[in-house]
Amino acid sequence: DNHPAATSAATAAQNQQSSPELQNMLHQVKQNLVFVEGGDFLMGDFGREYGPEKLRYDVNKDSKPLHKVTLSSYSISRFKTTNQEYQLYLKLNNLSLRQFNGGLFQEWMDSLNKLPNTPAHVNWYEAEQYCAWLGEVSGLPFALPTEAQWEYAARSRGQFFIVGTNSGVLEMDSIHRGINISGSSDRKEFAQQMGLKGGIMVAMPVDRYPPNPLGLYDMAGNGYEWMQDWYDPDYYQHSPAVNPRGPEKPVYKSLDGIDDTEPQYTKVLRGAGFSGPFEGLTITRSKRKPDTGVLLTTTVRCVVNSLNPVKP
Repeated sequence: DNHPAATSAATAAQNQQSSPELQNMLHQVKQNLVFVEGGDFLMGDFGREYGPEKLRYDVNKDSKPLHKVTLSSYSISRFKTTNQEYQLYLKLNNLSLRQFNGGLFQEWMDSLNKLPNTPAHVNWYEAEQYCAWLGEVSGLPFALPTEAQWEYAARSRGQFFIVGTNSGVLEMDSIHRGINISGSSDRKEFAQQMGLKGGIMVAMPVDRYPPNPLGLYDMAGNGYEWMQDWYDPDYYQHSPAVNPRGPEKPVYKSLDGIDDTEPQYTKVLRGAGFSGPFEGLTITRSKRKPDTGVLLTTTVRCVVNSLNPVKP
């Protein structure tokens, strides 16, 4: 492949590999991978069949029907990608953080981008390019997770956990204070403490609350996570049983891009924009257009599609 862009990308990757900062980051990224042994699970809203109350958990039809999925082994990042990691990637590639036209939105974004150990906020294309770049500089098959991989990992290899916390439930002290997730009061106080704008809309450090039994943090909030898959509300009705990857091409348009004036094709998001009661179910599917300009709640976590654990 002698395509000039491909050649220059490969050269850039080779040049970057000599950077000590990059070597440290790659070591850290590899150390933070959790190996997920593949297997079978029942994907989707399992409440009616397997929940203690025998009731559906999700009002939306798109998390039905419950269907069997078989996944190959893979590794997934313990944490959402942090500002520190994402901003080093930008620096090494001579890219800069996206700017907005000043005002309140810019202030909120500046706050979200400020702390090294809070999640980077990106659109789908930026998320996809970041994981692809990790693949180039590490030689490992990094990618965005499929929604089946994400749900299987959030449910600690497909167990019937309705939220991806340490206990499988959301624990709150009160409606605004969290125990194993953040509540709105926790975020507001954190923002004040750190001198951040945005109040209850700030992001928390990626390791602030305990991980799920598999060792993954923030699977029940602190930002939606972009999936590889195009969104299709009917996908579960005809999803392949082995390693489903979502529709081959975009099929479903909606106004879920927040800043849309007309319907757009959408990508799947998993998790929750903000932590809190009734948020962040392991089975809930969200969607947004891939080039959304509203980044206050969209984050990224990469996987490595390799059947063997990655050595740091």
